[in-house]
Amino acid sequence: MARRVKIGEAKTHLSALLVEVEAGEDLVICRGTKPVAHVTRIAGEDEHTSLSATLRRERAKQRSVTTAEILSWRHEGHAH
Repeated sequence: MARRVKIGEAKTHLSALLVEVEAGEDLVICRGTKPVAHVTRIAGEDEHTSLSATLRRERAKQRSVTTAEILSWRHEGHAH
């Protein structure tokens, strides 16, 4: 869950809030109770490369899906 702060607090404590964002916390800036901005850290290139490699390894462990299976899922969960 993202931390919510009002605009005034964000202006007053921006440096400290950015330290938290860099540490991985998401931040939602609100005008009153209405969210107006979502602040999240930018992942580094190393993180993207690592995540891509992990996803490829995990996908390689899965069995292939046939076209017939995909077509059978098309209406799954729909009322008949």
